[in-house]
Amino acid sequence: MQPKRRKKKSQRSKNEPITAVVANAAGEIFELPGYAAVGMAGEALSPLTVGETLPMPFGGELMFLPDRVPILYDQETGRLAPMAENPYEPGEPIYPVAAFNSPGYVITAVSAYREGDGAGVLPLFSYGAVGWHGNGFRSALIQVDREPRQDLRRMPLEKIHAGVKRMQKRLPGNRLRAHLEKCALTYGCPAGKNFFLGRYEAPLPTSRHCNARCLGCISLQSEGPVSCSQQRIDFTPTPEEIAQVALTHIDRVDRAVVSFGQGCEGDPLLAADAIGPGIARIRSQTDRGTVNMNTNGSLPQVLSQLFDAGLDSIRVSMNSLQPACYAAYFRPQGYGFSDVLESIALALERKKFVAINYLNTPGFTDTPEELAALMVFLDRYPIHMIQWRNLNFDPVRYWQAMDNVSDHGPPLGTRPMLEQVKKAHPRLIFGYFNPPRQKWPKP
Repeated sequence: MQPKRRKKKSQRSKNEPITAVVANAAGEIFELPGYAAVGMAGEALSPLTVGETLPMPFGGELMFLPDRVPILYDQETGRLAPMAENPYEPGEPIYPVAAFNSPGYVITAVSAYREGDGAGVLPLFSYGAVGWHGNGFRSALIQVDREPRQDLRRMPLEKIHAGVKRMQKRLPGNRLRAHLEKCALTYGCPAGKNFFLGRYEAPLPTSRHCNARCLGCISLQSEGPVSCSQQRIDFTPTPEEIAQVALTHIDRVDRAVVSFGQGCEGDPLLAADAIGPGIARIRSQTDRGTVNMNTNGSLPQVLSQLFDAGLDSIRVSMNSLQPACYAAYFRPQGYGFSDVLESIALALERKKFVAINYLNTPGFTDTPEELAALMVFLDRYPIHMIQWRNLNFDPVRYWQAMDNVSDHGPPLGTRPMLEQVKKAHPRLIFGYFNPPRQKWPKP
């Protein structure tokens, strides 16, 4: 009998709602006993439970959302409703709270709210649903990658500064090395930090230009109310500078990865004149390490030339496998969705490792139409990996943009979506980070 009682208690615990958290006008965050936190996925609203959430991972950040009203679940009445004032302090306005979660986790619900009059576009973050339970915050998440590659606890600032000094001596005139210092120390870029710590994957930002105008571009916003979160690289490193940084990382890191295509640059295919010779220099000196490119895959002929030079793997960014929805977010300039598919087909034909950087927003990514399009894509293009990443963009504005170009039914839920994809494609890797070649599946 005792095991059954434990099972019932466990089941009750999983179904227990987590308490809503809100913020006041000063940004102070507090819980509201008697009210449950609510997750939002498009028009779908649902109280959050212990079983649907995880303890908020280390490194995540909480944000309060101005000009918005939180949607809460009244546990006494069993009703969902917007609540503009603190029920325990009448007249005190309250605001929604969202979680910007750590790398390796994909959100399953957005913080639930309604926009007030004149609400502006939110900054370029993802806005995960969050609440309080026991003695800590919990967020609507699924962990898709357990590698501690970007765990901030493993990046002590004193070791980063020591690494910067070592690289200044080793590569004194290298402009790319100097740029990565700014990435690591000014913008707090985990990839930049890893280069100076001599771990995992090193970035090789190169391209000043891009042939897409993504709604959520973090390095260039030429119009509209959204600000970019970091400045784009303003020079093109020489092939020698690229090779020096890459070889330095490969020489001192076991299972090293070096990657073109970072948040501080445009698309690397537009800098192939420097990248191609840079890769050739790397491969003329070593066959170790994995040379990767994160790209929009817009120029298959250029990509073919980079494969000839020695490029090992690609990760292609996509928000959708529906052409109209892809175009509405990426806003491609001089290329189309068919070019992206051609690049993926080319990489598979050339026996390269292929991942997609699948930008997730609950309420769109988990709709029946998007899931169906993803399944068709995976059947036709047997890629090796999906990197499930959160789309950093105002979720309400994003849903509106997608609904403007395509009809979508009620969301299935992120967890059921992932389960269906995995069941249909059991060899497909789910993750977050670019893997070294030693972790690629066997042919």
